[in-house]
Amino acid sequence: MTRKTSLGPPIATRISTVAVLLFAACASPRPTGTATPNGGPRGAPGGGPPGTPVSAAGAPAEMQRLYRSMGLVAGSGAIPFAASVSFLRAPSPDSTLTLLALSLPSRALGFTREGDRYAAAYVARVQIRQGATMVRSIESTEQVRVPTFRETSRTDESIIWQQFIRLAPGRYTMTVSIKDESSIRNSTEEVSLEVPRLTPEGLTSPVPVYEAIPRQSVDSLPRLLARPRASVVYGVDPELALYIDAVGGNAPSSVQIRVVGDGDIVGMDTLAVLPQRVGGRSGTVGIPVNRLAVGINTVLVTAPGRSDTARTRVLVSLGEEVPIGTFDEMLVYLRLFTTTDRLKALRDADLQGRAAAWNAFLKETDPVPGTAEHEGLRDYFARIRSANIRFRDEAGAGWQSDRGTAFVALGDPDNIIDTGLLNPNERVRQQIWEYRELRVQLIFVDQTGFGRWRLIAQSRGDLDVAIRRKLGSR
Repeated sequence: MTRKTSLGPPIATRISTVAVLLFAACASPRPTGTATPNGGPRGAPGGGPPGTPVSAAGAPAEMQRLYRSMGLVAGSGAIPFAASVSFLRAPSPDSTLTLLALSLPSRALGFTREGDRYAAAYVARVQIRQGATMVRSIESTEQVRVPTFRETSRTDESIIWQQFIRLAPGRYTMTVSIKDESSIRNSTEEVSLEVPRLTPEGLTSPVPVYEAIPRQSVDSLPRLLARPRASVVYGVDPELALYIDAVGGNAPSSVQIRVVGDGDIVGMDTLAVLPQRVGGRSGTVGIPVNRLAVGINTVLVTAPGRSDTARTRVLVSLGEEVPIGTFDEMLVYLRLFTTTDRLKALRDADLQGRAAAWNAFLKETDPVPGTAEHEGLRDYFARIRSANIRFRDEAGAGWQSDRGTAFVALGDPDNIIDTGLLNPNERVRQQIWEYRELRVQLIFVDQTGFGRWRLIAQSRGDLDVAIRRKLGSR
């Protein structure tokens, strides 16, 4: 069973007006079954027509690794995608309703002008094997149409494809592939999939969703739009919707929902009553984001009087371009962006006050308040990613090296003088970075000849002064 739909007003604030191709289907991290990456084949980067991106920047490799740590299927080829797998009850315990939900950024596809709109196409393939036997093979070509050019460059979870599959309990190998129809760009990920046997008394996967209409009986399907990345943006999204699928005569009338974040901080522990339906008590529960910790949170769902626990992981992030797993890690990343006083205000905020403190921080540091994007943080984290590539030979993270620190905090120098280029026979090479507006020269020395550049003592003090002046002007 398949169907297509477009994003409607209930979730327009999160995904705007990008068309979403929705297949009747699956998804979300798993409570009782698992999907484990096998390190399978990856799609090789390819080129597209002029004007199309060579590779998508919507989800960098660090973000894909973060998704994998949540138990998601994350493709890291030229088309980065994230997919979740959830398990719901089927009419018979001999089969399990498996929901695969996959998302990718619209920027990953090559869009072309089509009248007053922009169009792209992609092919989604899913193959499920048990040993050498092909159990299911699904292939579908999908069209995406958006109203503005801006929508074509989105990096968030803007395109969603999902599929419901009935599988017998057991262990499988699942291969998921996405290919852009306008180019050779593609991505493939292979994982081990363990499908659980769900009894009438057992709990099913809690499914992060954008919206859901509960199913009325175990013989029907829920009408939902899954949230494959299981992610919300801190200080932007007010809550995370979690679909609890409880059908049949043994469905619990209520469930206990406990959310545990970084440092075993319990952000939420509450009893949620499930509304009565014709054939069960399925429903959607809203989890306030300001009750969650930045980073990966584990959601535990139990029913009174029952021993099993269903679980899923959700990510509270600072945006698609920032692969930060904890609030404390965020503060470390921000040390070259803002003053110690502002960082202290964030560090001292308790769990319930962090969202308000973060919103205040964004307002105070946004260089262009009239736009939806925080250009300062966008450019800052872009410099961190660039520093990690440019200065990665200096041991440790590139942005934390001496040259990386200067680059991230002050930007590109106005001029670089490399004495080794002027005199190849010079024993000790020097690089002199000039920042004219700040009236500072930074001298880096490579005494080993292996590219380990270090600031001289005097320049270290000059850099500290320059950073304080730069931060004080923000």
